[in-house]
Amino acid sequence: MSWQAYVDDHLMCEIEGNHLTSAAIVGVDGSVWAQSSTFPQFKPEEISEIMKDFDEPGTLAPTGLHLGGTKYMVIQGEAGAVIRGKKGPGGITVKKTNMALVIGIYNEPMTAGQCNMIVERLGDYLVEQGL
Repeated sequence: MSWQAYVDDHLMCEIEGNHLTSAAIVGVDGSVWAQSSTFPQFKPEEISEIMKDFDEPGTLAPTGLHLGGTKYMVIQGEAGAVIRGKKGPGGITVKKTNMALVIGIYNEPMTAGQCNMIVERLGDYLVEQGL
């Protein structure tokens, strides 16, 4: 299966009538493996800051998580595995695998829980596959 199919079929899928607004799979080096057409253009340093938080949990909390110029307030996640952020009626979930970051961005009516489930389920699958 191509990386684009993972984004199209597993991240941008419908859940209880809702969809993520955008999603991507990005290598830990910041290279884009696949993304939805709506995924924001991001800066390499934004991925570097996210990676730093996975290595040193809590580093993003004071400044927020930035992606594509949007700032998300960091909320509870799983140290070294998942970072979750909130901005107004939406937010972001970033799941780290061995080789990549699975990123989902949502807006109401989708809930944080639905976004977490979609992103983390694919991330867990990729970890099981050694990716």
